Amino acid sequence: MTEISDPQWSRLADAARRASANAHCPYSRFCVGAAVLTGDGGIAVGCNVENASYGLTVCAERNAVSRAVADGARSLDAVVVYTPTAEPVTPCGACRQVISEFGREVRIRCICDGPGVLEFGVADLLPGAFAFTPR
Repeated sequence: MTEISDPQWSRLADAARRASANAHCPYSRFCVGAAVLTGDGGIAVGCNVENASYGLTVCAERNAVSRAVADGARSLDAVVVYTPTAEPVTPCGACRQVISEFGREVRIRCICDGPGVLEFGVADLLPGAFAFTPR
């Protein structure tokens, strides 16, 4: 497992908070920001993008992962999820599955406007992740 330094966590937290300001959430008014640390040390961010057809909404975490992949990342070391709440909120099941695709050792830290911080390994949040091994 890759050790994430305090300065790296801090940069990710700042990036996730900034990304939440760009959220498109006219229905829930729940702005979420995420930042991922790629295996090569890069940072990619995402925010939630809601849609009137709610099933088409894309979470901040999946947007950040997609951006990292579009930039060439093939593995992730860490994810920070920021929510404007009093207590931290963990990623949804779909986001957990997508994150697990890029490393079962990925660390996930959930932060908020309050003092609470939650930290997990993706395997802790999704112990039975679906895995596919191509032939």
